[in-house]
Amino acid sequence: MVNWRLSVTAQSAPEKVFIVTTTQEISQLYPNALWNWFAQICAIPHPSKHEAKLSEHIQRWAAEKGLPVVVDHVGNLIIRKPATAGMENRKIVVIQAHLDMVPQKNADKQHDFVLDAIEPRIDGEWVKANGTTLGADNGIGMASALAILGANDIPHGPLEVLLTVDEEAGMTGAFGLQAGMLNADILINTDSEQEGEIYMGCAGGVDAEIRLPLEMETVPSGLQAFTLYISGLKGGHSGVNIHLGRGNANKLLARFMAGHADELGIRISDITGGTLRNAIPREAQCQFLIPSAHIPLLTQRIAQYEQILQAELSQTEPSLKVRIEENKSLPQQVLSLPSQQRWIHFLNACPNGVIRMSDDIPGVTETSLNLGVISIENGQGRALCLIRSLIDTGREQVESMLTSLSAIAGAEITLSGCYPGWKPDTSSPVMKIVKDTYESIYHKEPDIMVIHAGLECGLFKKHYPELDMVSIGPTIRFPHGPDEMVNIKTVGQYWELLLAVLARIPEKTA
Repeated sequence: MVNWRLSVTAQSAPEKVFIVTTTQEISQLYPNALWNWFAQICAIPHPSKHEAKLSEHIQRWAAEKGLPVVVDHVGNLIIRKPATAGMENRKIVVIQAHLDMVPQKNADKQHDFVLDAIEPRIDGEWVKANGTTLGADNGIGMASALAILGANDIPHGPLEVLLTVDEEAGMTGAFGLQAGMLNADILINTDSEQEGEIYMGCAGGVDAEIRLPLEMETVPSGLQAFTLYISGLKGGHSGVNIHLGRGNANKLLARFMAGHADELGIRISDITGGTLRNAIPREAQCQFLIPSAHIPLLTQRIAQYEQILQAELSQTEPSLKVRIEENKSLPQQVLSLPSQQRWIHFLNACPNGVIRMSDDIPGVTETSLNLGVISIENGQGRALCLIRSLIDTGREQVESMLTSLSAIAGAEITLSGCYPGWKPDTSSPVMKIVKDTYESIYHKEPDIMVIHAGLECGLFKKHYPELDMVSIGPTIRFPHGPDEMVNIKTVGQYWELLLAVLARIPEKTA
């Protein structure tokens, strides 16, 4: 475990203030046991598909505690703990979280998510990270489950803790969980991100990968090389923030190229943007060449475009930047003009954002699409999208739109990883327990919600159709981006609610 972390934060004061946060200080937050586990989780790299070190750490700890551990064929962990005295006849509860986190960082941050620890820091009422995602999604939920497993003073019936792998990059763990692995009657998912909200349903989704064959040719003579950058966007979770009108860097880059590539004589050598299909792209860039005579006009168009975007997105993207840099070296090849036009037009025409809001659940997105990643590799333009919908027909409509657009462009589309939504059950007994418990503690009603983001709950229903499920969590802002933060007070509230719910689990009937 790393003992010291250094975080540097620029305050609004004239001079910069350096804030040093130690893992000991993080561990002293309330509740101590939860935050101590979260500090350990931050210290061990665990991006999606690289959870092995964290999994091994947890397994060793559980063995030392004498807690039985099962590692299934895809790497999920199931840890069991007997009931406290007098509660042996309660229904079995499984507390569920995922092991992995989304690896996102600021462009100027040097950080290898596979090797480097996350650097958490306390900033007033929040815990943030130093230039990277924090991993509170779903590290706080995981920490709460492990803290309960390690405690001797928390009343509960028979417990199982399920920690799944690769939730953020494909839900591999949830897909791979087989029948007969769990004994539980009730599942409490800890992946929600708003205190005071209880989730009883979520959207399903499917990944879309589009590949467009591109022709390359020798760089024409007499051209100068530049890179266009779109940066400073908020980004965020495509299931949580898609309805907020934030800019998508990939779409903003395509919009400029579609409007000005011909006028400026631009010849593209490379174009990249975004890092994950389920994260709204914060940054995108395009490397290109241009005749020297057109450089003044390029500078003018860039300035105009930045002004346009700042006017359009002033409320949602106040830090948006559009800039160019001259490159000292020239690329070896550029796209042929027909290939360049097809690729730009495809990206510009690709649907993105909210497709439809729900008629049944006010304020909730029904169907959406996120153009998450674009690149040119191995002679092909590549785009990764995530389609989400509360209803299968909504997802199928967007699949059809993307398929038609791909056909027009001469691209191939692959749809994969389709996962079902979690159909709301308004008669859920555990939802009522959580609702009543919340009201008894805080003397106000919680909001019963359906979330557009994809939770693993729908996949669990395949092999465990009778499992009664609910999802809760603390307040997390800007998940899937370097601005991610978790509210300290709400972590304590979530903890108190979770423990009170465990104490209220009813007896198992014959």
